[in-house]
Amino acid sequence: MTTVRVIGTDVKKGWQMFQLDVNYAFLHGDLHKEVYMEVPQGLVVDKQIKDLGRLHYFLGIEVLYKEDGVLISQRKFTMDLLKEFECAQYSSLTSPLDPSTKLKADESPLLIDPSNYRKLVGKLNFLTNTRLDISYNVQHLSQYMQSPRESHLKAAYHVLRYLKGDPSLSIFFFNNKDYGIRAFYDSDWAACPETRKSVSGYIMLLGNSPISWNQRNSPPYHYLQLKRSIE
Repeated sequence: MTTVRVIGTDVKKGWQMFQLDVNYAFLHGDLHKEVYMEVPQGLVVDKQIKDLGRLHYFLGIEVLYKEDGVLISQRKFTMDLLKEFECAQYSSLTSPLDPSTKLKADESPLLIDPSNYRKLVGKLNFLTNTRLDISYNVQHLSQYMQSPRESHLKAAYHVLRYLKGDPSLSIFFFNNKDYGIRAFYDSDWAACPETRKSVSGYIMLLGNSPISWNQRNSPPYHYLQLKRSIE
């Protein structure tokens, strides 16, 4: 998401975007105390930065330059995802999820191996960096990561078949000077039949270009009413 915001701002400013490949080691982990080390001889090596030229592909995001702006997409990532989960034999669909389907936590048999479902939903979540149209549905599927069932996996494959219909769908950033910020918000108002929680979502636009969006679960309606009465 940060990458999308940076690209959107750069396009508005008319800045050129370039990519450098830096040969560097990143240490990940939680440190509970300060660590100091003596730099070993020969650690610094020259010519470890490679100039890749103008930005065209970065972290799975493809960048295509137009006269009036920039297109960003994850077409290659989408095609690789469809191939990995063997969706070539399936027809494409016109909606991310069946509108008549209401997923539940215990409505079908448990998956024998849940890792396949978790991997698929994780990759779909990464795809929401440019595919706003599946954000709500991926958020819904993410609620069943602990104990996924056959119906949940079927719904996840439904999203894949939807992506197959247009894997190159993109976000367009206009290069005009419209810096106006607009935000839109909506909620499904306790649509979950089990928890009575609402899913709230928002999108923020810089000019006519999306720069931020998200969905999250809200507390149950009766909890909000109780909280208001106490206050």
